[in-house]
Amino acid sequence: MKAALYKRYGPPEVLRLVNIVKPVPKDNEVLVRMVASTVSAPDWRARKGDPLASRLFFGVFSRRFPILGYELAGDVEAVGRKVTRFKPGDAVFGMNIVDGKFVFRCHAEYVCVAETAIITRKPDTLGYAEAASLPSGSFTAYTCVQAAKLKPGHKVLINGASGSIGTAALQLANYYGAEVTAVCNTDKVEFLRSLGAVQVIDYSKQDFTQSDNRYDFILDAVGFSSFVKCRHLLTDTGAYLSTGLGSLWQNIYYGIKTRNSTGKRVLSFGGKPTPQDLEFFLQLIAQGKFKPVVDRCYLLEQIADAHRYVELGHKNGNVIISIRDE
Repeated sequence: MKAALYKRYGPPEVLRLVNIVKPVPKDNEVLVRMVASTVSAPDWRARKGDPLASRLFFGVFSRRFPILGYELAGDVEAVGRKVTRFKPGDAVFGMNIVDGKFVFRCHAEYVCVAETAIITRKPDTLGYAEAASLPSGSFTAYTCVQAAKLKPGHKVLINGASGSIGTAALQLANYYGAEVTAVCNTDKVEFLRSLGAVQVIDYSKQDFTQSDNRYDFILDAVGFSSFVKCRHLLTDTGAYLSTGLGSLWQNIYYGIKTRNSTGKRVLSFGGKPTPQDLEFFLQLIAQGKFKPVVDRCYLLEQIADAHRYVELGHKNGNVIISIRDE
Protein backbone atom coordinates (compact mmCIF):
# COMPACT_ATOMS: atom_id res chain seq x y z
CA MET A 1 0.00 0.00 0.00
CA LYS A 2 1.02 3.63 -0.41
CA ALA A 3 1.81 5.80 2.60
CA ALA A 4 3.39 9.21 3.22
CA LEU A 5 6.49 8.83 5.43
CA TYR A 6 9.14 11.10 6.85
CA LYS A 7 12.43 9.98 8.38
CA ARG A 8 13.85 13.31 9.51
CA TYR A 9 12.56 16.67 10.67
CA GLY A 10 12.43 19.40 8.10
CA PRO A 11 10.39 21.18 5.43
CA PRO A 12 7.45 19.56 3.62
CA GLU A 13 9.86 17.98 1.13
CA VAL A 14 10.99 15.44 3.76
CA LEU A 15 7.67 13.66 3.20
CA ARG A 16 7.92 10.78 0.75
CA LEU A 17 5.24 8.57 -0.80
CA VAL A 18 6.40 4.95 -0.49
CA ASN A 19 5.02 1.43 -0.79
CA ILE A 20 4.87 -0.49 2.49
CA VAL A 21 3.23 -3.69 3.70
CA LYS A 22 -0.51 -3.49 4.26
CA PRO A 23 -1.21 -3.75 8.02
CA VAL A 24 -3.11 -6.63 9.60
CA PRO A 25 -5.53 -5.81 12.43
CA LYS A 26 -4.82 -7.11 15.91
CA ASP A 27 -7.58 -8.72 17.97
CA ASN A 28 -8.89 -5.33 19.16
CA GLU A 29 -8.40 -3.39 15.90
CA VAL A 30 -10.30 -2.60 12.73
CA LEU A 31 -8.61 -2.29 9.35
CA VAL A 32 -9.89 0.83 7.59
CA ARG A 33 -9.55 1.35 3.86
CA MET A 34 -8.97 5.08 3.87
CA VAL A 35 -10.95 7.53 1.75
CA ALA A 36 -9.95 10.84 3.33
CA SER A 37 -7.80 12.34 6.06
CA THR A 38 -6.64 15.85 6.93
CA VAL A 39 -3.46 17.85 7.47
CA SER A 40 -3.62 19.90 10.66
CA ALA A 41 -1.27 21.72 13.01
CA PRO A 42 -0.15 18.58 14.91
CA ASP A 43 0.88 17.04 11.59
CA TRP A 44 3.11 19.82 10.33
CA ARG A 45 4.53 20.47 13.79
CA ALA A 46 5.44 16.78 14.14
CA ARG A 47 7.03 16.81 10.68
CA LYS A 48 8.97 19.97 11.44
CA GLY A 49 9.78 19.16 15.06
CA ASP A 50 8.40 22.52 16.16
CA PRO A 51 8.74 23.50 18.94
CA LEU A 52 12.05 21.81 19.65
CA ALA A 53 10.78 20.37 22.93
CA SER A 54 8.20 18.36 20.97
CA ARG A 55 11.01 16.17 19.61
CA LEU A 56 11.21 14.50 22.99
CA PHE A 57 7.73 13.14 22.19
CA PHE A 58 8.01 12.60 18.44
CA GLY A 59 11.50 11.09 18.61
CA VAL A 60 15.00 12.50 18.88
CA PHE A 61 16.94 10.02 16.75
CA SER A 62 14.10 8.26 14.92
CA ARG A 63 10.51 9.20 14.19
CA ARG A 64 8.03 7.73 16.64
CA PHE A 65 5.22 8.31 14.13
CA PRO A 66 6.76 8.08 10.63
CA ILE A 67 3.24 8.10 9.12
CA LEU A 68 1.32 11.20 10.17
CA GLY A 69 -2.38 12.03 9.96
CA TYR A 70 -4.80 11.27 12.78
CA GLU A 71 -8.21 12.16 11.33
CA LEU A 72 -9.82 9.49 9.21
CA ALA A 73 -12.81 8.56 7.11
CA GLY A 74 -13.11 5.29 5.24
CA ASP A 75 -14.58 1.80 5.16
CA VAL A 76 -13.92 -1.11 7.49
CA GLU A 77 -12.31 -3.92 5.49
CA ALA A 78 -11.55 -6.36 8.31
CA VAL A 79 -11.87 -6.61 12.08
CA GLY A 80 -9.97 -8.39 14.83
CA ARG A 81 -11.60 -11.35 16.54
CA LYS A 82 -12.44 -9.36 19.71
CA VAL A 83 -14.03 -6.39 17.93
CA THR A 84 -17.77 -5.99 18.58
CA ARG A 85 -18.60 -2.38 17.61
CA PHE A 86 -17.84 -2.63 13.89
CA LYS A 87 -18.05 -5.07 11.02
CA PRO A 88 -16.60 -5.20 7.49
CA GLY A 89 -18.38 -2.77 5.21
CA ASP A 90 -19.11 -0.16 7.86
CA ALA A 91 -18.31 3.42 6.84
CA VAL A 92 -16.50 5.04 9.77
CA PHE A 93 -14.83 8.31 10.71
CA GLY A 94 -13.08 9.90 13.64
CA MET A 95 -9.60 10.28 15.09
CA ASN A 96 -6.85 7.74 15.67
CA ILE A 97 -6.48 8.76 19.29
CA VAL A 98 -6.50 6.15 22.06
CA ASP A 99 -6.78 7.06 25.74
CA GLY A 100 -6.04 10.67 24.87
CA LYS A 101 -2.84 9.81 22.97
CA PHE A 102 -2.21 10.51 19.29
CA VAL A 103 -1.49 7.37 17.23
CA PHE A 104 -1.43 8.99 13.74
CA ARG A 105 -0.81 6.60 10.71
CA CYS A 106 -3.76 7.90 8.66
CA HIS A 107 -1.84 9.32 5.69
CA ALA A 108 -1.92 5.92 4.04
CA GLU A 109 -4.24 3.76 1.96
CA TYR A 110 -4.96 1.53 4.98
CA VAL A 111 -4.74 2.03 8.72
CA CYS A 112 -5.37 -0.23 11.70
CA VAL A 113 -7.34 1.56 14.39
CA ALA A 114 -8.12 0.33 17.89
CA GLU A 115 -11.80 -0.27 18.53
CA THR A 116 -11.43 2.07 21.51
CA ALA A 117 -10.19 4.94 19.33
CA ILE A 118 -12.41 7.99 18.75
CA ILE A 119 -14.33 6.51 15.81
CA THR A 120 -17.97 5.93 14.99
CA ARG A 121 -20.12 5.04 12.00
CA LYS A 122 -20.49 7.66 9.30
CA PRO A 123 -24.05 8.52 8.26
CA ASP A 124 -24.87 8.35 4.57
CA THR A 125 -25.80 12.04 4.64
CA LEU A 126 -22.21 13.05 5.43
CA GLY A 127 -19.50 12.82 2.77
CA TYR A 128 -16.14 11.25 3.58
CA ALA A 129 -14.25 14.53 3.19
CA GLU A 130 -16.68 16.35 5.49
CA ALA A 131 -16.49 13.50 7.99
CA ALA A 132 -12.69 13.54 8.05
CA SER A 133 -12.73 17.30 8.62
CA LEU A 134 -15.17 17.17 11.53
CA PRO A 135 -13.40 15.80 14.63
CA SER A 136 -10.18 17.61 15.55
CA GLY A 137 -10.94 21.32 15.47
CA SER A 138 -14.51 20.67 16.58
CA PHE A 139 -13.43 18.75 19.68
CA THR A 140 -10.97 21.44 20.70
CA ALA A 141 -13.55 24.15 20.13
CA TYR A 142 -16.10 22.16 22.12
CA THR A 143 -13.82 21.90 25.17
CA CYS A 144 -13.11 25.64 24.95
CA VAL A 145 -16.79 26.56 24.78
CA GLN A 146 -17.60 24.19 27.64
CA ALA A 147 -14.83 25.72 29.78
CA ALA A 148 -16.29 29.18 29.13
CA LYS A 149 -19.81 28.07 30.16
CA LEU A 150 -21.38 30.25 27.49
CA LYS A 151 -24.91 31.49 27.97
CA PRO A 152 -27.37 33.28 25.68
CA GLY A 153 -26.36 36.90 25.27
CA HIS A 154 -22.70 36.41 26.15
CA LYS A 155 -20.34 38.38 23.96
CA VAL A 156 -17.47 36.33 22.52
CA LEU A 157 -14.40 37.30 20.51
CA ILE A 158 -12.57 34.64 18.49
CA ASN A 159 -9.12 35.44 17.15
CA GLY A 160 -8.25 33.14 14.24
CA ALA A 161 -11.91 32.49 13.58
CA SER A 162 -11.39 31.08 10.07
CA GLY A 163 -9.31 28.03 11.04
CA SER A 164 -10.53 24.57 12.01
CA ILE A 165 -10.90 25.47 15.69
CA GLY A 166 -12.21 28.97 14.99
CA THR A 167 -14.94 27.99 12.54
CA ALA A 168 -16.14 25.28 14.92
CA ALA A 169 -16.04 27.58 17.96
CA LEU A 170 -17.97 30.27 16.09
CA GLN A 171 -20.77 27.86 15.23
CA LEU A 172 -20.85 26.36 18.73
CA ALA A 173 -20.99 29.80 20.33
CA ASN A 174 -23.94 30.64 18.10
CA TYR A 175 -25.59 27.37 19.10
CA TYR A 176 -25.35 28.35 22.77
CA GLY A 177 -26.81 31.79 22.05
CA ALA A 178 -23.67 33.93 22.25
CA GLU A 179 -22.89 36.93 20.03
CA VAL A 180 -19.61 36.40 18.20
CA THR A 181 -17.04 38.89 16.99
CA ALA A 182 -14.62 37.16 14.62
CA VAL A 183 -11.05 38.27 13.86
CA CYS A 184 -9.62 37.35 10.46
CA ASN A 185 -7.96 38.79 7.37
CA THR A 186 -9.73 40.64 4.56
CA ASP A 187 -10.65 37.75 2.27
CA LYS A 188 -12.45 35.83 5.04
CA VAL A 189 -14.77 38.58 6.29
CA GLU A 190 -17.87 37.55 4.33
CA PHE A 191 -17.19 33.87 4.92
CA LEU A 192 -17.28 34.33 8.69
CA ARG A 193 -20.40 36.46 8.48
CA SER A 194 -22.04 33.57 6.63
CA LEU A 195 -21.17 31.31 9.58
CA GLY A 196 -22.96 33.64 11.96
CA ALA A 197 -20.43 36.21 13.16
CA VAL A 198 -22.26 39.36 14.32
CA GLN A 199 -19.15 41.49 13.83
CA VAL A 200 -15.91 40.82 11.95
CA ILE A 201 -12.61 42.58 12.61
CA ASP A 202 -10.12 42.59 9.74
CA TYR A 203 -6.76 42.36 11.50
CA SER A 204 -4.99 43.87 8.50
CA LYS A 205 -6.92 47.10 9.15
CA GLN A 206 -7.54 47.05 12.89
CA ASP A 207 -5.80 45.66 15.96
CA PHE A 208 -8.56 43.90 17.88
CA THR A 209 -6.74 44.51 21.18
CA GLN A 210 -7.37 48.24 20.69
CA SER A 211 -11.15 47.79 20.65
CA ASP A 212 -13.39 49.59 23.14
CA ASN A 213 -15.79 46.65 23.31
CA ARG A 214 -15.92 44.23 26.23
CA TYR A 215 -16.31 40.47 26.01
CA ASP A 216 -17.40 37.70 28.35
CA PHE A 217 -15.05 35.28 26.62
CA ILE A 218 -12.04 35.68 24.35
CA LEU A 219 -10.74 32.64 22.49
CA ASP A 220 -7.41 32.94 20.73
CA ALA A 221 -7.52 29.98 18.34
CA VAL A 222 -4.12 30.78 16.83
CA GLY A 223 -2.10 31.74 19.91
CA PHE A 224 -0.92 35.15 18.71
CA SER A 225 -2.15 37.11 21.74
CA SER A 226 -1.91 36.80 25.51
CA PHE A 227 -4.01 37.37 28.60
CA VAL A 228 -2.01 40.51 29.38
CA LYS A 229 -2.79 42.02 25.97
CA CYS A 230 -6.46 41.09 26.15
CA ARG A 231 -7.28 41.59 29.83
CA HIS A 232 -8.69 45.09 29.34
CA LEU A 233 -11.14 43.70 26.76
CA LEU A 234 -12.76 41.36 29.27
CA THR A 235 -15.80 42.11 31.38
CA ASP A 236 -15.30 42.01 35.16
CA THR A 237 -16.06 38.28 35.13
CA GLY A 238 -14.68 37.60 31.64
CA ALA A 239 -12.44 34.68 30.68
CA TYR A 240 -9.57 34.24 28.22
CA LEU A 241 -8.33 31.02 26.61
CA SER A 242 -5.60 30.40 24.05
CA THR A 243 -5.18 27.15 22.11
CA GLY A 244 -1.84 28.15 20.55
CA LEU A 245 1.77 28.23 21.65
CA GLY A 246 2.22 32.01 21.58
CA SER A 247 2.86 33.49 25.05
CA LEU A 248 2.46 29.94 26.37
CA TRP A 249 4.31 30.32 29.67
CA GLN A 250 2.73 33.68 30.37
CA ASN A 251 -0.74 32.24 29.86
CA ILE A 252 0.11 29.20 32.03
CA TYR A 253 1.30 31.53 34.79
CA TYR A 254 -1.88 33.60 34.74
CA GLY A 255 -3.97 30.46 34.40
CA ILE A 256 -2.57 29.24 37.71
CA LYS A 257 -2.79 32.69 39.30
CA THR A 258 -6.44 33.23 38.33
CA ARG A 259 -7.61 29.62 38.65
CA ASN A 260 -9.95 30.28 41.57
CA SER A 261 -10.80 33.85 40.66
CA THR A 262 -14.37 35.00 40.10
CA GLY A 263 -13.02 37.98 38.15
CA LYS A 264 -10.98 38.12 34.95
CA ARG A 265 -9.25 34.80 34.47
CA VAL A 266 -7.42 32.44 32.13
CA LEU A 267 -9.12 29.15 31.35
CA SER A 268 -7.59 25.85 30.36
CA PHE A 269 -9.16 23.24 28.15
CA GLY A 270 -8.75 19.53 28.31
CA GLY A 271 -10.62 16.31 28.73
CA LYS A 272 -10.47 13.24 26.55
CA PRO A 273 -12.78 13.16 23.53
CA THR A 274 -15.20 10.25 23.24
CA PRO A 275 -17.15 8.65 20.38
CA GLN A 276 -20.27 10.11 22.03
CA ASP A 277 -18.89 13.58 21.30
CA LEU A 278 -18.90 12.67 17.61
CA GLU A 279 -22.57 11.76 17.94
CA PHE A 280 -23.25 15.21 19.46
CA PHE A 281 -21.83 16.90 16.37
CA LEU A 282 -23.75 14.57 14.06
CA GLN A 283 -26.94 15.69 15.82
CA LEU A 284 -26.06 19.36 15.31
CA ILE A 285 -25.35 18.72 11.63
CA ALA A 286 -28.68 16.91 11.24
CA GLN A 287 -30.40 19.93 12.83
CA GLY A 288 -28.67 22.31 10.44
CA LYS A 289 -26.84 24.04 13.31
CA PHE A 290 -23.29 22.99 12.43
CA LYS A 291 -21.36 22.23 9.28
CA PRO A 292 -17.79 21.01 8.78
CA VAL A 293 -15.75 23.54 6.82
CA VAL A 294 -13.49 22.24 4.05
CA ASP A 295 -11.00 24.66 2.52
CA ARG A 296 -9.39 22.53 -0.20
CA CYS A 297 -8.45 18.97 -1.06
CA TYR A 298 -5.09 17.45 -2.01
CA LEU A 299 -4.26 13.98 -3.26
CA LEU A 300 -2.04 11.78 -1.10
CA GLU A 301 0.64 12.32 -3.76
CA GLN A 302 0.43 16.06 -2.97
CA ILE A 303 1.00 15.67 0.76
CA ALA A 304 4.00 18.04 0.78
CA ASP A 305 1.91 20.77 -0.89
CA ALA A 306 -0.83 20.26 1.71
CA HIS A 307 1.68 20.63 4.58
CA ARG A 308 3.14 23.74 2.98
CA TYR A 309 -0.29 25.37 2.68
CA VAL A 310 -1.46 24.48 6.20
CA GLU A 311 1.78 25.72 7.74
CA LEU A 312 1.09 29.18 6.29
CA GLY A 313 -1.78 29.50 8.75
CA HIS A 314 -4.32 30.98 6.35
CA LYS A 315 -6.71 28.09 5.75
CA ASN A 316 -10.49 28.28 6.02
CA GLY A 317 -11.49 25.38 8.22
CA ASN A 318 -9.83 22.13 7.21
CA VAL A 319 -7.52 20.81 4.51
CA ILE A 320 -8.39 17.35 3.19
CA ILE A 321 -6.11 14.59 1.92
CA SER A 322 -8.07 12.57 -0.65
CA ILE A 323 -6.76 9.01 -0.60
CA ARG A 324 -9.47 7.24 -2.60
CA ASP A 325 -12.54 8.36 -4.54
CA GLU A 326 -15.72 8.35 -2.48
